[in-house]
Formats: sequence, C-alpha cells, structure tokens
Amino acid sequence: MKSTILKTASSYLLPILLLFSVFILLRGHYYPGGGFVGGLVAAIAFVLHSFTHGTENTLKLLRTHPGSLIPVGLGLSTLSMLAPLFSDLPVMTGLWFEEPVPVIGMIGSALFFDLGVYFLVVGIVLTILFTISVYSE
Repeated sequence: MKSTILKTASSYLLPILLLFSVFILLRGHYYPGGGFVGGLVAAIAFVLHSFTHGTENTLKLLRTHPGSLIPVGLGLSTLSMLAPLFSDLPVMTGLWFEEPVPVIGMIGSALFFDLGVYFLVVGIVLTILFTISVYSE
C-alpha cells in the first residue's frame, strides 16, 4: 500500500492493538473476552501491518512463522484441560492459585486455556492470511 498516512498510523497502532488484545485476553475469565477475541485482535494488528509494510516485513517482525504457534496453543490448552486429572478431579475443572497476582488477578487453569486459544487463533488466522497473501502477489 502506498498511503503514507496509513503506513505511519499502522506503525503506531500495532503495539496499541497488541496491548489491547492482551487486555481482552486477561479479562476473559471474569468478563466477556478471552483467548478467541484477543487472538483475533492480535491477528488483525499484524494483518494491518502486513497491508502497509508487506507480508515479508511482518514475518520478519514476528521472527517465527505463525504456524509454529498452532501446536503451542493446542498443547497449552490441552495441558490446562487435563491438569485436574493429576489431582483426581474431572477434566476441565478450574484450578486456581491461592493468592491473586497484582494487575492480573486470580490465575487459574482458565487463563492458561485462554492463552492456548489465543496462540491457536493468532497462528491459524495469520497462517491462512499470509498464505493467501503470498499466492495472490
């Protein structure tokens, strides 16, 4: 894209949108939001950067192919889902730490499940869109 205004704005919007996606991720186990919506916002931030700076530059910014986030997300979600089995509890039972963490609040298995979904959504969306982008150029 040749718009100087959009290119400059996207450079400033990328960190703001990523911070907002983390905010949505962290508030997801108390209020609406979570890993899916936060992952979509993060993916959109990188797609906007890709539109203005090119797919190659965005992949350099990511430092790893987004497809590598897919197994990480699946593994983290599966581990958080199966963790209660080690305490003789049913699958997907919420496990929580005793003390709240400042700024984040109570940390439990729901947060790790949401984090896995976050990585999974970012990986899948960016892999699909960057693959389409490379073949359409």
